[in-house]
This record gives sequence, structure tokens and C-alpha cells, in this order.
Amino acid sequence: MNKWAFCFLFILSAIAIKVYAKIHTDDILGVWLSMEKTSKIKIYKCGIDGKKYCGKIVWLKRDKEDDNTPRLDKNNPDPKKRKTHLYDLVILKLFEFDEEKNEWNNGNIYDPYTGMTYKCYIKKEGSILKIRGFVGISLIGRTAEWTKAD
Repeated sequence: MNKWAFCFLFILSAIAIKVYAKIHTDDILGVWLSMEKTSKIKIYKCGIDGKKYCGKIVWLKRDKEDDNTPRLDKNNPDPKKRKTHLYDLVILKLFEFDEEKNEWNNGNIYDPYTGMTYKCYIKKEGSILKIRGFVGISLIGRTAEWTKAD
């Protein structure tokens, strides 16, 4: 096979792989199990136009405190929100799908265990969501992997 035919087949196969591996906008929808397996988060469409993505806690492995009261958002920096139940708490807010990067970005993630909110982007690799929360630039952050729960 001459080198031009080889180059043509190589380029054609690379394009086919890229098209096949293309992530679809709504691939993020559904219920996801956290990396620690302590909560499930439902990701749904949100925003005024319904083209953004948010996520809320829909299951907690430990949904009650030791005194049998519901777990609350007690670490929230806003004292008025510290009596909010963790169940149904929105922790992913206003993500947009970026076709060029094949990721959901421009959103933020709230960590109820620390009371901190971080910039965030989400990538899907197979049946895993890689959630990267960071402060400032994405190099300064942490990645969690969530698996599909439903």
C-alpha cells in the first residue's frame, strides 16, 4: 500500500473514531452515584431556557444524624441556609455543554461537607462522569468520578 493511501485511511479512521466517540448534549442527564458511594445526584435540565444542567442530591447513604434528625446543610457559609435539608439540595448549578471541548462547563459545584462552592467542569468518559472542581484555574482542584446509578 502506498503512503498516500495509508495516510488517507488513517485520517478517515481518525474522523470516524471522533464522530463515534462524540458526546451528546443530554448524556449527562440521569442519576449518578458519588465516588464515595454516599450519595446519588440527579442531573436535570434547568435555567430559563432549559438548556443548562443542574444536579441535586436525591439519595443519601446516611440521611439522618445520630439523634435521628435529618442531615442539614450545617456548613453553609450563609447562616440562613444551615437548616436546609441535604436531601434535594442543588449542588451542581447552571452548566452548559461545550461541543468543541466535549464537556459541560461554566457551572459550579457546592460541597455541603465543607460549605465551599467551586468552579467546575464535567467530562463524560464511557459510563463515568469526571467532575473537576477548582479555585481560580483548573490546575488547582480535585477530580471526582461518578458512576451511572440508574
